[in-house]
Amino acid sequence: MQAPSPAGQAAFATPWGPVLLGWNPRGLTRVRLPDPAAPHHAADPAPDAVQAAAALLAGYLDGAPADFRVLALDATGLSEADRAIYAALREVPVGDTLTYGELARRAGLGAGAARAVGVAMAKNPWPVVVPCHRVMAADGALHGFSAPGGLDTKRRLLRLEGVALDGARLAGASPLLPGLLPEG
Repeated sequence: MQAPSPAGQAAFATPWGPVLLGWNPRGLTRVRLPDPAAPHHAADPAPDAVQAAAALLAGYLDGAPADFRVLALDATGLSEADRAIYAALREVPVGDTLTYGELARRAGLGAGAARAVGVAMAKNPWPVVVPCHRVMAADGALHGFSAPGGLDTKRRLLRLEGVALDGARLAGASPLLPGLLPEG
């Protein structure tokens, strides 16, 4: 993201509908996926770097490869744990998935922090850019997705990335009895 530009927000056209991006001089402050129920916001003039981020996101939603790690994010106000979780998740490649426990381990928090990962996913200010849709339960179930459209959007994003699904779980995943096996 280019150097200082004023803070603002604007909706950008994508193949899935308008995506709202918020920004400040430090980077993107939020991404809101298309939501027909959301109020329309007045558009602020977007700096070139934000327009480039919008183009990258629109291309991704149209099936083009995209590496969102090039985008600067403003993590001001986030806990160190949330920052570690989001940083680790940004390294998960397109088409890959991992469990809450595995993400907790990759973030340096230990597998016992799977619930903390779930909380971080629920409040992720940058869905898709920080790909919370790639995080699954230990039994392969999709579980929640707090962005507009919920699990339908999560399924759609995973299918866009070529992830094989069987309803609400990864194809080939089998349900676990709670507590039988550690999350991994």
